[in-house]
Amino acid sequence: MRPNIVSEAGLSTRVNQWWENIPFLTSAIVIICGVIYLVCLLVGYDSFAEVCFSPSAVISHFQVFRIYTAIIFHGSLLHVLFNMLALVPMGSELERIMGSIRMLYVIILLATSNAILHLLIALVGTYNPFHLFPSLMNECAIGFSGILFSMIVIETSLSGVQSRSVFGLFNVPAKWYVWILLVVFQLLMTNVSLLGHLCGILSGYAYTFGLFNMLIPGTSFYAGIESSPWLSTCVRRPKFIVCSGGNTSGYIPTHSGQNTTSSDMLSGNLWTNLSSWMPQRGPSTQTSQDSDRFPGRGRALGSDLNLAASVVNSNSSLQARLLDDNSRQISTTIGGEQQKSDGRLPTQNGIVEPTRIQANQSSTPSDVEVQKLVAMGFERTQVEVALAAADGDLNVAVEILMSQQVLI
Repeated sequence: MRPNIVSEAGLSTRVNQWWENIPFLTSAIVIICGVIYLVCLLVGYDSFAEVCFSPSAVISHFQVFRIYTAIIFHGSLLHVLFNMLALVPMGSELERIMGSIRMLYVIILLATSNAILHLLIALVGTYNPFHLFPSLMNECAIGFSGILFSMIVIETSLSGVQSRSVFGLFNVPAKWYVWILLVVFQLLMTNVSLLGHLCGILSGYAYTFGLFNMLIPGTSFYAGIESSPWLSTCVRRPKFIVCSGGNTSGYIPTHSGQNTTSSDMLSGNLWTNLSSWMPQRGPSTQTSQDSDRFPGRGRALGSDLNLAASVVNSNSSLQARLLDDNSRQISTTIGGEQQKSDGRLPTQNGIVEPTRIQANQSSTPSDVEVQKLVAMGFERTQVEVALAAADGDLNVAVEILMSQQVLI
């Protein structure tokens, strides 16, 4: 019996297969975060004071680079392993939908919005007139988990599932899944940034509700980056996903409107007013541009089959027209000459006689018409048949002959 190759494959083979199925950007983030953690571990760097996101450092020294350096540094082996294992399934799914370049742009956008929200909440908590939280300004946050919480919101809204499993233990409604994770992590783990995770959730909801649509460019922007020479090496890699292979619009439609009740009427109108001035993208613009650039009709592959089908349809419509003419001729003959005044058909000995209609004398093809069509290159037998079917009409006969040639 032949052994099962898949079940008997070694660990290295399975790991290679798993790694090859991860798209380009997701695998690049895993490598970057893993290498950075190993370098920090080897050199003994564990303070992260120069690279973490600190609201006080961003405001006082305008160190904007902390927004992006904070997401690629991790404090422990468990921290980086947990974040990267969570990134692989979600990041792979979103990257296959968006494309690698668009996914990178969305990650940068989410990191920026997370930092801005984090900064605003820290300022409000520190300088509010009610209760002060000065520790929020001095917080030093690192890790990719803020982006992961944004991805959870986007992926949950995009998939449309009704329930999600929390670590395989129990199921919860999908709309509460990310909030339950926020509470679980805050209770079970120490030194967890509540603001970092909370701002990631808020950024994810802002993205799904279309608040970032004006900041997301169209497909041509990503296509221009993918066609640049300095990125050609990455684009040629099999794991790289081009933007044209994902969604055609500049953003993923993750929010669908629902029927609102009377109590939600005010909020619905407010949302409509806010979204009315937001630019929307759709395929209609591209279609109109294509029609302006190419006003004529092109001949696509398989046009011969389409032409033959159209000729068959015209031939069938011609036969229907001929049958319709014959039926009208029968009804006219019956109603005009042979029908009695009381509206009944002529009878003989109480039996209805079948009406005899004389053949149209003009349907017999003349030698002159036959010679004309033969001179055009058609066979005489086909010409006579076509003229008989067309009742002597040269144009109709030519149409019949041309249809026969196309079908052959």
